[in-house]
Amino acid sequence: MDETRTERAVLRRAGPADAAGVAEVWLRSYAAALPGVVRPHTDDAVRAWFRTVVVPERETWVADAGGEIVGMMVLHGEVELDQLYLAPERRGQGLGDRFVALAKERRPGGLALWTFQVNRPAQRFYLRHGFRERFRTDGRDNEEREPDVRYSWLPEG
Repeated sequence: MDETRTERAVLRRAGPADAAGVAEVWLRSYAAALPGVVRPHTDDAVRAWFRTVVVPERETWVADAGGEIVGMMVLHGEVELDQLYLAPERRGQGLGDRFVALAKERRPGGLALWTFQVNRPAQRFYLRHGFRERFRTDGRDNEEREPDVRYSWLPEG
């Protein structure tokens, strides 16, 4: 693990100028982690969605390493951890842990999220962070038509 690279990444709220970097991290991470999952939207449509919807309308956070976006997280509504993606070369360096800690801080009453059933590393990651599997679906209700898993985290107490 390269601690110095992780230490330099600062977690901060995303602004309009970050939308392109956020989209690129999402695209690169999705391609690396989910190569067999069909994306229903083109790269340009994904970039436009981040620019016009996600960054301006949702609580979007970035991991900024010297001006380069190397990770992103989106919180939506009261409990939804909607997106958490890291640049492939930054996986395993603690950034995901930092994002989950931030999400729990921002939503202390609990969190919920979806991940695809084929994404076993993500499932192990969320279980390690105290999330519990609630149910599985056959994917008929998501755009990718990919079987998925619903997880939630509730604070102890």
